Amino acid sequence: MNATINIAVTGASGRMGQALIHAIRENPKTVLSGALEREGADSIGQDSGLLAGTGENHVEITDNFTVAFKGADVIVDFTIPQATLVFAEYAAENRIAHIIGTTGCDEVQDLAIARAAESTAIMKSGNMSMGVIMLSVLVERAAKALAASDWDIEVFEMHHKHKIDAPSGTALLLGNAAAEGRNIDLAESAVRGRDGITGERQEGTIGFAALRGGSVVGEHSVMFAGQGESITLSHRAQDRGIFARGAINAAVWTNAQKPGLYSMRDVLGIND
Repeated sequence: MNATINIAVTGASGRMGQALIHAIRENPKTVLSGALEREGADSIGQDSGLLAGTGENHVEITDNFTVAFKGADVIVDFTIPQATLVFAEYAAENRIAHIIGTTGCDEVQDLAIARAAESTAIMKSGNMSMGVIMLSVLVERAAKALAASDWDIEVFEMHHKHKIDAPSGTALLLGNAAAEGRNIDLAESAVRGRDGITGERQEGTIGFAALRGGSVVGEHSVMFAGQGESITLSHRAQDRGIFARGAINAAVWTNAQKPGLYSMRDVLGIND
């Protein structure tokens, strides 16, 4: 393993990409080795450091992923599912660790990522924030302790108006934590929308509500609603940098792992 870990960033000129470039610069164990953008992006050919405001770094933004990933130890990927599958296949073929923060993957896409993880280390999470991961632990424990016959679970989330998927990856992460606590399948118990005459709430279901607007970075709450009382566990992201720093810490950790599919709980050592 190299003393300094070379990291390639996808979506390098976007808000998350720029935050990742800042986080890589701040981390003494990492260096930016490649910067990728979609074909036709206005930032192609620009210095990624100048664009991100970290100073010139001589890493030019490209739309060719084989160029961007050349020499990389880790790919950090916050894009869209279709692109992530291409990157996962490349990472597997070239034994490059892959950090996936992409949300909105369906079951087939998740299976493809799991297959890629047979050949390289992949860390996939709907959220890279330490606070959110700790929240998921609390949600799981609360769901286990509070009987479904007495306590209903609702997951609320709000993000900026540009987010394209719902519920958010973090909301699904929290929903899965609740489902794990109750030893049920989220796919069978989730209620993702209510409209019109829906009838009474079915016992044991986990509800989701998604709001979009403005520049909200990310707000998530899980409510346990009982008879005459309720408990709400919440997290509010105030700075996109928390996700970027978490992703780069995950990159350092994942770079030292054997092939396999990992989560942020593994990174933080709380996957028990």
